Amino acid sequence: MCEDAHPIARRALFVTGAATALTLGGVSFAAAAGQKQRAQGAQESHTLRGTLPTGSPDFVYVPVEVPSGVREFRVAYAYGRPSVPAGTPGNALDIGVFDERGTELGGKGFRGWSGGARSEFFIRSDEATPGYVAGPVRKGTWHLALGPYTVAPEGLPYEITVTLTYGEPGAAAAPSYPSSRAKGRGRAWYRGDCHLHSWYSDGRRTPAEIGALARAAGLDYINTSEHNTHAGHGAWADVAGDDLLVMLGEEITTRNGHVLALGTDPGTFVDWRYRARDNRFGRFARRIRQAGGLVVPAHPHATCIGCGWKFGFGEADAVEVWNGPYTPDDEVALAEWDAMLVAGVRGGAGTGAGAWLPAMGNSDAHRDPDAVGLPQTVVLADDLTREAIQEGIRAGRSYVAESSRISLSFTATGGKGAHAGIGERLNVDADTTVTVRLEITGAPGCTVRFVTDQGVLFTSAALPESGAGVAQWRTTAAYAAYVRAEVRHEATAVPLPGALAAFTNPVFLGGQG
Repeated sequence: MCEDAHPIARRALFVTGAATALTLGGVSFAAAAGQKQRAQGAQESHTLRGTLPTGSPDFVYVPVEVPSGVREFRVAYAYGRPSVPAGTPGNALDIGVFDERGTELGGKGFRGWSGGARSEFFIRSDEATPGYVAGPVRKGTWHLALGPYTVAPEGLPYEITVTLTYGEPGAAAAPSYPSSRAKGRGRAWYRGDCHLHSWYSDGRRTPAEIGALARAAGLDYINTSEHNTHAGHGAWADVAGDDLLVMLGEEITTRNGHVLALGTDPGTFVDWRYRARDNRFGRFARRIRQAGGLVVPAHPHATCIGCGWKFGFGEADAVEVWNGPYTPDDEVALAEWDAMLVAGVRGGAGTGAGAWLPAMGNSDAHRDPDAVGLPQTVVLADDLTREAIQEGIRAGRSYVAESSRISLSFTATGGKGAHAGIGERLNVDADTTVTVRLEITGAPGCTVRFVTDQGVLFTSAALPESGAGVAQWRTTAAYAAYVRAEVRHEATAVPLPGALAAFTNPVFLGGQG
């Protein structure tokens, strides 16, 4: 094993295809080129040590010169975690790798990312660590990608060992992807969870375990959403079936918020190495749509470092308002979404297709005891296919429930028998009486609230222990530009509302603008 001191003084700061980045002095395994061919199975290692200071760029690259004849590329790393004062972030160092095709933004050279979930990884032609892309280890300059997520005041000391194993590559296996269609019920309400993590990123469950939990939760569809990698797309074919549609995607985890690529084409990778100030998000939102996916900002008001959404909602197809068990940051996200609805309808933007932003909810489940399907988005779709589910989400024909026990039917009627459902518009004159009706099952003790652009204008009595009931209210389009329904648990701290049990996207009232 060769050991190389790797002081921070050997760094070189320059602009790469992924914004300003720090590139360190690298390591070369090519010095023996021209010497006798290395024996089958022979190994060679280099260890690099150094310290990253506070204020390091988002990404630090370590070049690795790889010779020909390599069977396996393996990396192990560790870093110091000194104690820090209360309220001061400690050290956290993410890792990934790009191959000889380079680190240019867009990902041609991308070969994997595990963030801070793993301390080592390997890549071979026939296999790779979950989160990394199997394939040949070709000659050229590879780059380890380090992400100093947070750095303690005294710096972040690290140690990286790169090990190459020589020999003939193994036979590569062709990936098998799940079908974009399952056996549906025609036009019906389908339940799904579009934000899930397996061991292909920082989750602890296998795809098979997630599939079993999804079925147990009464789901009809799910979407994979590993952090900053598509490497697991080929692991879900055996999970899908006639009873479960598995869509493929990614959670693009930037330093200024996270966004779901929902239902992209198999093998689609979307880069994450930019901030809002770089003005690059539009390019990657288009990349998601070009690959057949939806752009869905996730947990926009989450309190973890880098989780809050800073890119705006101009490129979004929907927004994840409810993420996992209902918490105060979900309440803030719900209020922000409602404010967007108000601004849209009163400014004339909410009157046409695609002019308002639908809401959805997902579990973001990683490991036990995270519940898959808490919450779940229930979509009215023409069939159980990727395209039909996406169209229902995009159109806002959906509601969100904390479990499959809750079912809703929400309609508005008025005039000469005109009626509209969730995500639709009831075309009536401004002074025509409109009856709004919510039928609910599975919500014992909960109350129903009808929310308009003026706020909450109706609150029901608590539902009986059976959990079933009907809430009805009358209004006009002049009084309420839209109505949406909330089903809430009993409040634990007055005057705060109780946690959500379910909510709907709005029904819009009035003529077309």
